[in-house]
Amino acid sequence: MIGMIIGVLIALWVLGLIFDIAGGLIHILLVVAAIVIIYKVIKGRATH
Repeated sequence: MIGMIIGVLIALWVLGLIFDIAGGLIHILLVVAAIVIIYKVIKGRATH
């Protein structure tokens, strides 16, 4: 599920870079996604 979301965000980011469509919004979403992934990785390692 997260992999699919990351793939969609990266595709939208690339399209935003190419066509200059909502570039700022896509960058914000990528930052949020990266923070969530890092949080899940850290939390997953802490429970083991």
